[in-house]
Amino acid sequence: MSRRNFSTTVCKLAGQNLTEKIVQRYAVGLPKGKIVKSGDYVSIKPAHCMSHDNSWPVALKFKGLGYKNVKDNRQIVNTLDHDVQNKSEKNLEKYHNIENFAKEQGIDFYPAGRGIGHQIMIEEGYAFPLNLTVASDSHSNTYGGIGALGTPIVRTDAASIWATGQTWWQIPPVAKVELKGRLPKGVSGKDVIVALCGAFNNDEVLNHAIEFTGDHLDELSIDYRLTIANMTTEWGALSGVFPVDETLINWYKERLQVLPQPHPRVNEQTVQNLIDNSVSADSDAYYAKHLTLDLSSLSPYVSGPNSVKISTSLADLSKQNLKINKAYLVSCTNSRLSDIKAAAEVIKGHKVAPGVEFYIAAASSNVQKDAEHDGAWNALLEAGAIPLPAGCGPCIGLGAGLLKEGEIGISATNRNFKGRMGSKDALAYLASPELVAASAVLGKIGGPEEIGGGPVHGAHGIVKSIDIPEKPVSDESVSSGETAGVEVLEGFPRSIEGELVLCDADNINTDGIYPGKYTYQDDVPREKMAQVCMENYDSEFGAKTKAGDIIVSGYNFGTGSSREQAATAILARDMKLVVAGSFGNIFSRNSINNALLTLEIPDLINTLREKYKDAPKELTRRTGWFLKWDVTSATVTVRDGPEGDIVLQQKVGELGTNLQEIIIKGGLEGWVRAQLNE
Repeated sequence: MSRRNFSTTVCKLAGQNLTEKIVQRYAVGLPKGKIVKSGDYVSIKPAHCMSHDNSWPVALKFKGLGYKNVKDNRQIVNTLDHDVQNKSEKNLEKYHNIENFAKEQGIDFYPAGRGIGHQIMIEEGYAFPLNLTVASDSHSNTYGGIGALGTPIVRTDAASIWATGQTWWQIPPVAKVELKGRLPKGVSGKDVIVALCGAFNNDEVLNHAIEFTGDHLDELSIDYRLTIANMTTEWGALSGVFPVDETLINWYKERLQVLPQPHPRVNEQTVQNLIDNSVSADSDAYYAKHLTLDLSSLSPYVSGPNSVKISTSLADLSKQNLKINKAYLVSCTNSRLSDIKAAAEVIKGHKVAPGVEFYIAAASSNVQKDAEHDGAWNALLEAGAIPLPAGCGPCIGLGAGLLKEGEIGISATNRNFKGRMGSKDALAYLASPELVAASAVLGKIGGPEEIGGGPVHGAHGIVKSIDIPEKPVSDESVSSGETAGVEVLEGFPRSIEGELVLCDADNINTDGIYPGKYTYQDDVPREKMAQVCMENYDSEFGAKTKAGDIIVSGYNFGTGSSREQAATAILARDMKLVVAGSFGNIFSRNSINNALLTLEIPDLINTLREKYKDAPKELTRRTGWFLKWDVTSATVTVRDGPEGDIVLQQKVGELGTNLQEIIIKGGLEGWVRAQLNE
């Protein structure tokens, strides 16, 4: 949000982007005539909600809310895909419990070995163009590759959807990512997203929704789009949506020939409806950022080691002669048929290098059957590849083939975080299926050209740009309080105010907010939680703050683990609101789910940092500035002193009545229980 005096600045509100239009379709309980915009809190009723191996913890939470039957069994999908190699009695019992629960409830269920949940959601048409589909897994962004709005949720949200059919979402800022030009030969979709993660590696799209555009976007295959959308998660985004175009329509027409008809979700009628009722962003839609990448400037890229934000051209990395121990063609990112065929084309007629283990797993059993029929699967096996069941496996450090101490691996997966695929003392790189297969043959990180003794194609300088447009505002005065107004429910405050306490740091993590040593102690009293709140960040926090204060902090506040106590510990100090430049997404969801309100106001933290740039460093500082959030007008005003001069004033997202009701009930679980009793 740009800092502006809204009492004097007037301009026309922009049209809707594609993300806002999809949310408009799936939002429930909106006031008549309400047009949703980025920043608004809305209740959503997603088309589908997928959970995988975590389905049983969600089921236990669902049952703990007092429910016996799910609201809509056609909305829910259960898949088993993460720990499918684990044949222990404990894991098999969990899988059995999930299957039985699904059978009792009439939920669509896909057993271990059928494939990775995200692939199933696309193959079976649950995620479908222009629908909103969520999953209790961070890679639900994948659905954006087929023009759906896919976004992750946490387990409490999933239990809420099972019980009531809905949950809440704050519409994020939306970034337009323009892919200009054409991909050179030998450059894949994986190279595009690896290049994006490396070229824009300063949180430019953190917690944004992304919409991809481009003059030759129709030339990007759907599999390339799925790979790019999948890894927008690693880039820091909440979603990554490609448009509905002729390429996508033709892909679905081909699906009609593959899927048994009549199919409940992908059939002639649903495809025709898509053609007849397709939507796109308005010409005057607003985007918080406009990033461009010239595809013609790309060459094959490799991510790592141990970070998706380190991106190196293959031409440069190949010169380092990095010997590898393991190679992987697995995961929801790059294990579709085209990926397997591309790897097989590279490796055909060659053998995996001595001392190298090359693991392969199809994204689904259907993909494996198609690869077997094509001959690509057998070509990989003949070269010495080691097959694994369709599922996640080594991508998340489960099952066979994990990296050992001192080893180097190259993988077509989505994450190479330190220790994720095995030992924390191993090095993991990410690349396209072609580069993974070539490296497996060469015994070092390299490209297909090197197998025949040729040189790697030279790297180009990546051509990119970023623009942050001025944000349009409503044509009604903020200061007058005479906007259309937000309805405020009885029991919810019309305004929230308090003194700002500055915690001047970026990336304050959940362990800094609530120490890990207390996380798994279920009997910590509220008083103790209040006492230890923020102590790992600043031992003086408790002495410097009081009830009613408002914490203001930097960017990516609440990054780290999913512990809900990071939110409830702040509430235990009787603080109802946290303001930050940006929040870790899981913290944001846990906050609202536990009735802690949050606001993203980058201008405020930037202004405070300017104010104190020459002052002695304090981790926690009382500012003397007072913030008032007028819920009715969706306006924040900051004054120097309780009645002092206005320092900052701007619009924020509207807090709809559905979300107010969740806060009044003490959080999402309280709201869900209340629905049971109505």
